[in-house]
Amino acid sequence: MSVNDTYQSPLSSRYASKEMSFLFSLRNRFTTWRKLWLWLAESEQELGVTDITDEALQQMREKLTVTDEDLVVAAEEEKRRRHDVMAHVHAYGQVAPAAAGFIHYGATSCYVTDNADLIFLRDGLDILLPRLATIMKKLSDFAIEHKDLPCLAYTHGQPAQLTTVGKRTCLWLQDLLINLRNLERARDDLRFRGVKGTTGTQASFLQIFHGSHAKVEALDELVTKKAGFASAYTITSQTYSRIVDLQVANALSVFGDTCQRIGGDIRHLAAFKEMEEPFEPDQIGSSAMAYKRNPMRSERMCSMGRMLANINKNASNTYAAQWFERTLDDSAIRRMMLPDMFLLADILCSTMNNVVSGLVLYPAVINKRIAEELPFMATENIIMRLVALSHSRQTAHEHLRQLSHQASARVKQHGAPNDLLARIRADPFFAPIVPELDALTDPKSFIGRAPQQVEKFVREELEERLQVYREALVRDEVVKLSV
Repeated sequence: MSVNDTYQSPLSSRYASKEMSFLFSLRNRFTTWRKLWLWLAESEQELGVTDITDEALQQMREKLTVTDEDLVVAAEEEKRRRHDVMAHVHAYGQVAPAAAGFIHYGATSCYVTDNADLIFLRDGLDILLPRLATIMKKLSDFAIEHKDLPCLAYTHGQPAQLTTVGKRTCLWLQDLLINLRNLERARDDLRFRGVKGTTGTQASFLQIFHGSHAKVEALDELVTKKAGFASAYTITSQTYSRIVDLQVANALSVFGDTCQRIGGDIRHLAAFKEMEEPFEPDQIGSSAMAYKRNPMRSERMCSMGRMLANINKNASNTYAAQWFERTLDDSAIRRMMLPDMFLLADILCSTMNNVVSGLVLYPAVINKRIAEELPFMATENIIMRLVALSHSRQTAHEHLRQLSHQASARVKQHGAPNDLLARIRADPFFAPIVPELDALTDPKSFIGRAPQQVEKFVREELEERLQVYREALVRDEVVKLSV
């Protein structure tokens, strides 16, 4: 049967990176189990379990990578035993016969399943963090480049006081900085489950070491170190607490929300024709409408972001549903949830990287849209200048109110351009400020401290934070999407 005859998740088959897809692959999962069994056996031997021979450990090392044949053997064994861990214990023992009698010695299934999941959570975050930092560096460069390019701001979806393209980009960046901190915190908080036994009491290992608490603690520390963790949880049940999954899922779900937020802004700006995501020479926007340039990457960000944003609910329900030391209703859902949330985040990183690497601005359109709204915004500046020239504020306000309503009616009722400035120039009342009108309506006089805010934010909050990821930033290339 061809792979095309069975369902494949589009997360791995269509969108995700090779690195993240491999991390959650069957081969990597079960190879990680074998590493855990090897680390346990090595540590038990180091602490005096003499029945574990050097030959046995050497065979385990030589057969550490799970082969396709091993997977077939394990699958057949699982059909008989209805137990995935014992199926792989059997398959490993077949290819490392000298070790067959003590693979999994003293351990429970969660020794391999839970510790492996913690390794995957750690390694998954290690993949995501530099990728997110790379996106942030590209956006910070974009923000600095366009720090003083005026554009319309919007409140309530309506044109408001001007901002700049760079300042709006910093709104995205500030949210991404919070995401970076969330993910770093989730990564730094991870600890190893370690060697704990069936209900977390380490009773089986205390028996192996004839009541030596010191050796049991040393075993836990040795295996934890071999797995690359600084420490293990002192308290576990059969599993590590599922609140750990929830903490990681929460951080990733917030990232999903942020991707929707940024993708939505880019989609709106594309509708305004102010900004576009990259559009390739042979790309087709619509099968029917040949002229279209749809923001499909940003739409994908919103779609994937929506799914990721809701995935923490599964983690929350799974954590809350656990009874006492462990119930198995966490198993099947975690097989799907943990890989999916990392694959989704990975896809969002690659998609956003591709988008921000080639954002296209249309300054002429931006300026045209400003020109349509700026005359109304400039009325306060005009009033203030007239007052400075000893005119009545109320009289100036009334003149401008009447002219503004006339210009607004022309725009709304007839679709005509905003001619408020022409009306002001033609009204004798405004003759004293007509020579200053261009200066009073210069868009750059309406952007406040936006350029300075951009510079300060990038300099004081971003640059140092991103230095941690400088190696990734140096070697970055534009991510090319497969579809």
